[in-house]
Amino acid sequence: MPQAKATVADPADESSPDLPADARGAAAGSDFAPLLRVVRDQGLLERRTDRYVLGIAVNLAALGAVLTGFVLLGDTWWSLLLTLPLAVLWTRTAFVAHDAGHAQISGDRRTSRLIGLVHANLLLGMNEAWWNDKHVRHHANPNHIDKDPDVGVGALVWTQKQAAQREGFARWLTRNQARLFFPMLLLEGIALKIYGFQFLRRQPLRERAVSALLLTAHFALYATLLLSTLSPGKAIVFALVLHALFGLHLGMAFAPNHKGMEMPDPDGERWGHLQRQVLTSRNVRGAVVTDWFLGGLNYQIEHHLFPSMPRPNLRLAQPLVKAHCSGIGMPYAETGLIESYRQALSHMHEVGEPLRQRGPRGT
Repeated sequence: MPQAKATVADPADESSPDLPADARGAAAGSDFAPLLRVVRDQGLLERRTDRYVLGIAVNLAALGAVLTGFVLLGDTWWSLLLTLPLAVLWTRTAFVAHDAGHAQISGDRRTSRLIGLVHANLLLGMNEAWWNDKHVRHHANPNHIDKDPDVGVGALVWTQKQAAQREGFARWLTRNQARLFFPMLLLEGIALKIYGFQFLRRQPLRERAVSALLLTAHFALYATLLLSTLSPGKAIVFALVLHALFGLHLGMAFAPNHKGMEMPDPDGERWGHLQRQVLTSRNVRGAVVTDWFLGGLNYQIEHHLFPSMPRPNLRLAQPLVKAHCSGIGMPYAETGLIESYRQALSHMHEVGEPLRQRGPRGT
């Protein structure tokens, strides 16, 4: 999908050609308009390019330091100790690609795409076009069973109606999905790369060539680094552990955001922008460490209301959004990190409850 259409539209930008008609209406009127004016007047929609430049530079320098240490250690099992810091830095890299896709770093789409291509395709081996395509649809209709790919049927399911249609191994998986959720995240790092390669055939020829070139370059450089430093056996173990930790960390950052929150009725009343984004999202309380660990996604409500708002400004916008929701009587979900996981797992457990009651074959 062309990058020009892959950036998540922001209702704060009323002139955006990618903005759905109902979101444009939300920006022009309704209960979202007063909040938008306050946020805009306080300058919270202005980009923080300096902060991003510094953050990207620090992250790249840290990646370089870890890789240098990896080479200096040589062919030893002690290299596995570096998988943890490297997985953490890969996740920071993914956060940068995510923010670039939202046009948080730069208002220029070519610049945003370049940042995304470098950080996702080249540094991580993930296709930024696949991620943006999926993420645009998620932001437009979060937790909508027919429109949000994040709650579609996959390895996991999110409604009892979806669960009732499962058969065989998938049925067993759904019955136990709550307890298997975190172990399954260990496979997510590899799955994300597979999805990206599968998406190549859906891209226009020119974009496909660029994406494929950078993905290939990532794997060529990655394999060369591993095999020139470690024996084949150690290299395979290193790669598997790294991707397991990366998938776990990235999954833990995204898991608390929507799982177990309201899911709009596809046949019911259509929600406005404020209702659609606030009621389906959950914030996670915390200080600087939580912000860093979750990449600012702990301010999920603010992020969904203002997708192009720079990550450093989300914390500043939170009191304004919270007060506005309180003033109009709209629920505002906020909890601690551990409790957010408990709520998400409880929802997954409840989805599989009918299958556990009926037994493995529906008896």
